[in-house]
Amino acid sequence: MAGINRTFQALSDPTRREILKMLRKNDLTAGEIAEQFNISKPSISHHLNILKNADLVLDERRGQFIYYSLNTSVLEDVMGWFADFIKKEGER
Repeated sequence: MAGINRTFQALSDPTRREILKMLRKNDLTAGEIAEQFNISKPSISHHLNILKNADLVLDERRGQFIYYSLNTSVLEDVMGWFADFIKKEGER
């Protein structure tokens, strides 16, 4: 995992959380993601880079386009961290 701090920092922004929700449904290009927001395409690229650096999204070139998808294994690791965090002392 890229580091829990980078993951939480990436998740702290509402735009990035919305992008992750969109990618839950299907893989999308940056342009398709940008169409859903009232912000510039460079801002969307910045958000996608933060998500990539936190290993929350993966990118794959398909022809002329780059498609973004959720990296579910990192999300599972984060959920495992939360589960460990909320366990009572002495529980396994």
